[in-house]
Amino acid sequence: MTPGINAARKAKIEHDIHEYDHDPGSESYGSEAAEKIGVQPSRVFKTLVVAVDGKELAVGVVPVTAMLSMKRIARAAHGKKAAMADPEAVQRSTGYVMGGVSPLGQKRRLKTFIDSSAQSYDTVFVSAGRRGLEIELAPSDLAKLTGGQFMELQQD
Repeated sequence: MTPGINAARKAKIEHDIHEYDHDPGSESYGSEAAEKIGVQPSRVFKTLVVAVDGKELAVGVVPVTAMLSMKRIARAAHGKKAAMADPEAVQRSTGYVMGGVSPLGQKRRLKTFIDSSAQSYDTVFVSAGRRGLEIELAPSDLAKLTGGQFMELQQD
């Protein structure tokens, strides 16, 4: 079990686990996950950690088919600028390795923002905490477990 799965179980959140054989040569973890578990890519969300104004870390959860708008996540986090966080800082704060970062069960709970498109689905898929492992849950439960807020995060 991963901390993400344990967090869902502890909160008694209804969820399903989907495991697949991860190909280390895959160019996109999210697209690979959608293909291997057989769901629309727009239902699979990637977890991106950004540094806001060069210091505070925040999480953006967006569909694997989209790009995260740095302006929108910076504004959501009450900052001026956002950039992808340093991979070592991500691993230290979340406890997860790149490509397997889950929005759930992070070592240090970061401010989390979820793209509002998630609300158009009954369930969405996010990393369960390691490559080749996805957790499926209701968007409202994702927000509840992460303390996340829904907002427009996709780049135009």
